[in-house]
Amino acid sequence: MRFGLSGTFLPSNMDDFTPAIAKRVKELGFSGVFTRFRENDPFETTTAQCHRVRDVLADEGIRMYQTTGYWQCLIHPDETERKQAVRTVQAALRVAGDIGARGIDTGPGSMDPTGPWNPHPDNWSQRSREQLIKSLRECVTAAEDNQVYLSLEGHQLVVLENEDVTKEILDAVASPWVRSDLDPANWVTLKTVYWTGEYIDRIFDVLGNHIVSGHAKDILLTNAHTLHLPTCAPGKGMLDFKTYIRRMHALDPEYPLITEGAREDELPAVSDFLHQTAAALGIEVLA
Repeated sequence: MRFGLSGTFLPSNMDDFTPAIAKRVKELGFSGVFTRFRENDPFETTTAQCHRVRDVLADEGIRMYQTTGYWQCLIHPDETERKQAVRTVQAALRVAGDIGARGIDTGPGSMDPTGPWNPHPDNWSQRSREQLIKSLRECVTAAEDNQVYLSLEGHQLVVLENEDVTKEILDAVASPWVRSDLDPANWVTLKTVYWTGEYIDRIFDVLGNHIVSGHAKDILLTNAHTLHLPTCAPGKGMLDFKTYIRRMHALDPEYPLITEGAREDELPAVSDFLHQTAAALGIEVLA
């Protein structure tokens, strides 16, 4: 099992990534990072910029588990918009390859123009599934050429609304380079929040080897009049991390589980929680 870090003190611009940042990641007990270099346009970022980050990571013994896929709308019904989204993913895969990243993380996008994870009734249509399959197939060559996983994150508000739809999409694409970046908290509902261990088992049973990495954030159910399932730092909510870590490790001990949903001041406790959970299961955490 490998544990990674995202967000918090990691910069939005790759030119600001320093050896001191890499050292801090390692000191906190994480062996790699997921960076969202939002300020770096994938069409303009140079190979030299990427190689500088790659070399900083290598010098400090830190891995780049994921870089951003920019969360563009891969399901757009307008072909001009959809093809531009595909070009963005292809460019993101090139950047990730130059950095030496294991994969990119991206969602399918949303038909709501205000945000890639926002709900819209057309997100769950058969047409959106077909558009996503078409877009992903057009990205396969770029993923393979750059030796970078195109790892898809789902959420109940977008077309990848659950594990069954995700399997349908990935089966149709049928590429070892297009896989699932699992985040169970994104799929937890009122009907599963009290039984997250059973639900996580179901996700792994359905998706199996489609999974190639995972995000680790926790989830809560609040005492509000309407349904709220806010996310929080790992170990502070209702997600069964023993089941999650056990099932991810069983797929492949090399697969990373990347922390999300934590504030910077929570990171030492999060790292302790993940390491202690793995130790209780008899699972070695790889550096």
